[in-house]
Amino acid sequence: MERVLGIGGYFLRARDPAALNAWYRDCLGLDADANGLWHQGAGPTVFATFESGTDYFGSPTQQVMLNFRVRDLDAMLAQLRAGGADVAAPTQEMEGVGRFGWVTDPEGNRVELWQPA
Repeated sequence: MERVLGIGGYFLRARDPAALNAWYRDCLGLDADANGLWHQGAGPTVFATFESGTDYFGSPTQQVMLNFRVRDLDAMLAQLRAGGADVAAPTQEMEGVGRFGWVTDPEGNRVELWQPA
């Protein structure tokens, strides 16, 4: 059986694609090139499905949620708050998995930040 090798891309609709690209670059440090190519650091990736009624993604109209691995969750959340980003107040810790926090991008997409254990 052939198997996928990893995540090849993540695509978002946006009212203002240039502004949203700039937000991900300036607020999260996602340094993709003009074609969107980004060489991410090695590490685990989670693929999980959720019940259709979950509130974990924030808005009930959001069908998917992007999750980024971070080195220092507290530092990233502080940086986002200092930049005026919409950061959720609580964080969550899952023993053996790591810590999680959330930010909402300017287009209203909830993004999860994960500091692996």
